[in-house]
Amino acid sequence: MLSLLPERVDRILLLGAHCDDIAIGAGGSLLELCRAHPGVSVSALVLTGGGSLREEEERAALTAFCPGARLDLTVLDLPDGRVPSRWERAKLALEEVRGPGEPDLIFAPSALDSHQDQRTLADLVPTVFREHLTLGYEMLKWDGELAQPGAFLPLAEPVLREKIAKLHEHYGSQRDRSWFDSETFSALARVRGVQCRARYAEAFHITKIVLGVAPLTGVDPVD
Repeated sequence: MLSLLPERVDRILLLGAHCDDIAIGAGGSLLELCRAHPGVSVSALVLTGGGSLREEEERAALTAFCPGARLDLTVLDLPDGRVPSRWERAKLALEEVRGPGEPDLIFAPSALDSHQDQRTLADLVPTVFREHLTLGYEMLKWDGELAQPGAFLPLAEPVLREKIAKLHEHYGSQRDRSWFDSETFSALARVRGVQCRARYAEAFHITKIVLGVAPLTGVDPVD
């Protein structure tokens, strides 16, 4: 398998419809990337939960999931479950978060997600970020939108354990959800690990990749 992540990562952009989406879908990857690139700039935009306990949880959680990073988080107050009707404000927020600079890597919901808020955000991302490496994360919930992903980031067992512990520590408001438990998180990570010859992994959907071929040097052209 080939690695598609850039060797140097200066800025990561995180996009979520709800507080906890990003950490559930890509928390292990964030732990790995932020430790591999100390001081990386991480910008995050969450569309719902602003001004509530959920925003407080998200700020604490993303700080923990992005160790050593320079984190800038914006949490809007769009109504949960009504993001499609706030399309214009959501797109404006995406355009504003792009302003500080071009991200090397974007984590966003998958366009295959069945939840209307997450799917709307996923549809908006390529209208603002057309030439960026965007990884669509997945979340195992009752909607049943899981599809076969094409990109994987292996996670060592200690990293997965750390991810699960941080989810439970920081998202207390979600602990009564039927899907919010260690078995759910570890089961999906184990399945994705099998699919990339690792013990555990997080998986992502990629809609478009452009391959570049560097010109050969020191070789005579063929007639």
